[in-house]
Amino acid sequence: MTETKNNNGLKVLAALLGVVLLGTIIYTVSLYQDKKKTETVLTKEKELVVEDLNSLKSEYDKAILESNATNEELVTARDNIAKYIDSVQTMKADISALSRYRRQVGVLKAEREQLLKQVDSLTRSNTMIAMQRDSTYVELEKQTVFNDSLVVQNTQLADAVAKGSALNLSKFNVDAVRERNSGKLVSTQRAKRTDKFKICFTVADNVIAQAGDREFYLEVLDPQGNVLGETMSTTNEEGASVTYSKATEFYYENKSLDVCDYINKPASEFQDGNYMVNVYDDELKLLGTSKFTLK
Repeated sequence: MTETKNNNGLKVLAALLGVVLLGTIIYTVSLYQDKKKTETVLTKEKELVVEDLNSLKSEYDKAILESNATNEELVTARDNIAKYIDSVQTMKADISALSRYRRQVGVLKAEREQLLKQVDSLTRSNTMIAMQRDSTYVELEKQTVFNDSLVVQNTQLADAVAKGSALNLSKFNVDAVRERNSGKLVSTQRAKRTDKFKICFTVADNVIAQAGDREFYLEVLDPQGNVLGETMSTTNEEGASVTYSKATEFYYENKSLDVCDYINKPASEFQDGNYMVNVYDDELKLLGTSKFTLK
């Protein structure tokens, strides 16, 4: 009887142990499943954080690419986000760490908005400056063209004034003359009877010419082409030179002026043949030429 009771007690104890074991197994399985679910959720959260960070980094990359000049603040912010991405990807997921990074993502988004506003403002400012610079450049180009045009006009005007102010001859005459005992000069065509050449010219009036002392050069060439008279030389600013027979000085007052001068005969008599007389102004511009013949 006692043995039978013991057997029954063992059976009840075994049953209780079985129930406890079953409950333990069920609880363990439940804990494992909960852990798996938690890890899955944490992994998903981790992926979302990385995705948000990558999105921020892409926006910074785009902003840096579109910026005309390298913005150090954008580059630094972009590099910091890259570091956060590496940290999140390598960390062991847990709720507190993910919460901290999730808050950091919010801070980074706010920082991004502020930086992008600054960049946009700077871009608009740079665009305005570039437009003003281009406008200034265009105006400078116009001014340069205008100035060049003025230089050309002034040069042309100066040339016109210089040409207009140059003196010219309205009359030019050369006579071979013989001087009588009374001092009177008589024209002649005979070489042996000629004592001197009388060279007369009329300087035309010119209201824009500069009044004052002037000097013209008389060049007398004999039949052989030799220069008669004092035979001195002069050179102008351009390097041209003239060997002349005599320099004639006069005072010009912008009115028509008659001027006469004489070239005396050389040590010997004048030769038969053709003579030529040239008149040059003080710039060695040829003003007139006259030819005549002595027999």
